[in-house]
Amino acid sequence: MTREADRRPAVPRRERGATSVADRVVAKIAARVAREALSRFTEPTGHVPPGHRTPHVTAVVRRAPEGNGSEGAGGPAESRPVLGQVRMRIAVELGYPSDIGAQCAAVRREVTERVTAWAGVEVSDLVVAVERLHSAHSRRTERERVR
Repeated sequence: MTREADRRPAVPRRERGATSVADRVVAKIAARVAREALSRFTEPTGHVPPGHRTPHVTAVVRRAPEGNGSEGAGGPAESRPVLGQVRMRIAVELGYPSDIGAQCAAVRREVTERVTAWAGVEVSDLVVAVERLHSAHSRRTERERVR
C-alpha cells in the first residue's frame, strides 16, 4: 500500500500556499504585550491620564526569504519555521519621574520574545519611542510654569 503523500508529485515551495501574518495582527500583539510590560511599573503610571496609556504600534512584516535556514533543531519552539521579519515602532507615554530606561527595556524585551513566539515572525528592528512624559506637576494647569 502506498501512501497518498508518496503518490503526489513534489510541489516546489514557491508554488505551494504560504502562511502570512498581517501587519495589524503583529501590531495588536505588540500593543498588548507592551501594555502588560508597562503595567508592572505601578508607581509612575498614576501620572499618565487614562486615555493616554495605550501604546501605539506601527509594524511592517516582510515575508521570510525563500531559503530560510532559521529552522532550529533544539526544541519544539525552535523547530517552527520563521514566517517573516517585522520592523516595529512603539510609541509610549510614561509617568515622570520614573526609570524610563527600565520601562523601555522591558517593552523591548517582552515584545521581541512574545511576538516571535505568538506570531512566528522574527523582530529585526524595534524602536521604543517615548512620545510624552506625564508628571504630577504638569496635571495642575496647562498655563502654570513648573520649576
